[in-house]
Order: sequence, then C-alpha cells, then structure tokens
Amino acid sequence: MKVVVYAISKNEEQFVERWVRSMSEADEIVVLDTGSGDGTARRLREMGVKVVTETIVPWRFDRARNRSLELVPEDVDICVCTDLDEVFHPGWRKKLEKAWTNKASQASYRYTWSFTESGGEGIVFWIQKIHARHGYRWVHPVHEVLEWTGPGEPGELVQAEGVQLDHHPDPAKSRGQYLGLLELSVKEDPWDDRNMHYLGREYLYKGRWEDCIRTLKHHLSMPKATWKDERAASMRYIARSYAMMGEREKARDWYLQAVVQAPYLREPYMDLAWLLYEDKRWDGVLYFTDCALEIRQRPRTYICEAAAWGSLPYDLRAMALYHTGRKEEALEAAKKALDMEPGNERLKGNVRVLS
Repeated sequence: MKVVVYAISKNEEQFVERWVRSMSEADEIVVLDTGSGDGTARRLREMGVKVVTETIVPWRFDRARNRSLELVPEDVDICVCTDLDEVFHPGWRKKLEKAWTNKASQASYRYTWSFTESGGEGIVFWIQKIHARHGYRWVHPVHEVLEWTGPGEPGELVQAEGVQLDHHPDPAKSRGQYLGLLELSVKEDPWDDRNMHYLGREYLYKGRWEDCIRTLKHHLSMPKATWKDERAASMRYIARSYAMMGEREKARDWYLQAVVQAPYLREPYMDLAWLLYEDKRWDGVLYFTDCALEIRQRPRTYICEAAAWGSLPYDLRAMALYHTGRKEEALEAAKKALDMEPGNERLKGNVRVLS
C-alpha cells in the first residue's frame, strides 16, 4: 500500500524536525504552507517534504485541509492527515497496514490531545483522520471533519489498535479566531448540532455565560442532538455557566440532569462532586466521587476530561473524609491521589499532614 501524510502549516518551524521524523514511515509527506513568516517552508523542503505555499482568504480550516489533500497523488491508498505539533509513536505504519482491509475507507486510532504538568496523559480519545484517497472532503470552517462524498456508502471504519498520535501544541498560539469561525459555521448550517455544541462550549471558554446557556439549551432542543455523551456535556457546560453566575441551585440541577443523561461517564459525577466540595457538602462529595470511581472503562470519544481520570476523585475524597472525621481513610485516599500524580507538591503536602 502507498501511504502519504498531508498537513497544513503556518509559522511552525520549531516543530518541523520532530514532525518529519515522526511521519517518515510514510512513502511521501506533503504540506500546504498557508503563509509562514518564519523558516517553516524552507526547513520542510530541506527535509524532503513537498511544500506548496498558498494563502487561504478568507481563512477556513476546511478549505486549507481540502487544498492540502489535493496535493496527495491520485494513486495513494491511505491518506494520513496530521498537524505539525503532533507526533506518531514509532511503528505506526506497520500497525495501520495491519488494521487496513480491502473494504476499509477510514481508520480510528488513539489520540492524546493533552498532557498533565507531570507528563502523564491528559485528555485522550480516538480520532479518524486517516482515510482513503478518494470520496472524502473536509467540511466546516473550524473543528472540521471528514465528509463522505463518494458514490454509495463509505467503506469500513477500522480500528487501528496500537497506532498512537500525541499532541504537543505551542501554548503561546492563539485560538482567538475559533469563535468567529464557529459562529460562521452555525450560520452556514444552523441544523448542525455538533457545531452548535462547540459554539456553546466556546462561549463558556470566553466567559460569556448567558450566551453559553442560550446556545446549549438550543443544542439540546435540536432533533439531531441525540448523542447522549454530547448532550450530557452541554448540560454540564450550562451548569458551569450558572455556577459562575452565582446560581448554584440551577447549576446543581443541570449537573444532575447530565448524570441522568450519561450515567456511564465520570465527568458529570465529578463536576457535581466539585460543586458540592465548594459548598462543603462532604457526604455528597463522597457519594459522587464513589460513583465516578466505579466507572473504570475510559471512553474512546472526545467527551473525556483529564481531571476525572486523574488524581481529582481521590483528592476530593481525601478532603471530604478528613472533614467528616475519617482521618485514616482520608490518608488512604490522599495516597491514591498522589500515586496518580506523584510530582504534585500539594498532594505530597496532604499526605504529610494526614500521616
């Protein structure tokens, strides 16, 4: 099989060598540089990458991705779309080819979107940016996804077990353009429930609480908004906005709705436990952290937050147990929290105080 990696770039010279080494298992690497002012394009060419420089005006991620896909030769079997701040673990191609079949048209693989301060994995989910050369295009101005445009139905989505892609972004890079592009995306397709959810979430990030609530309540009313994981996330973000506005009873009620919507996810339980921790309602903290810890299978979707799968459940339990007079159990929970995050000085201090 012929495998080609394709990407877009802009001012990412710092990532070039690491990225090219990581992608070098492919037969070819092609990049659309969208107007770098540093040495990104030059360094890519020096390392053997085919580079085309082109400005996308007005800027949209889908147009840039589709233009970069056009650079991939027509006879390629498998296209691998990555960004320059991402790194494959070695051996990815062999594992991908093992998973790929004659009926396949897309592959799903493990993606670590963020890392904790101690270097452990943060947000982890499975993505599907590996696909057949023909029959696909990227859609949406931001948070772009692959859409099948070929005849009939797409081929099989295969699970590429063992393929691991890590994301190491530049923390100084702005995401300020996202909000405007999301508003454009919703304007272009007001019935797209996914981007309505993303828009509401972006309002949350921007501290626009009322806009977040309004947008996500609309998301929940949409006929296509049936995925329980995402519906629960919308409810959680509504709750968080109410909490930030000081309306804590409304926040609690929306968190409870999120629990009911997706009782198999840790995140709603942990959000509610945190709210109750802030209110010093220790028995509630213990109950909901216990519910969260009973869930041991981490989901493969992006609705998965690092805190719920890290030290936080044990950390909150330690606090609640201490405040309810159970010091020995509090120490045990504090030690478990520290085991999850051994470099955390505050957690070390908790263990020392309780010992």
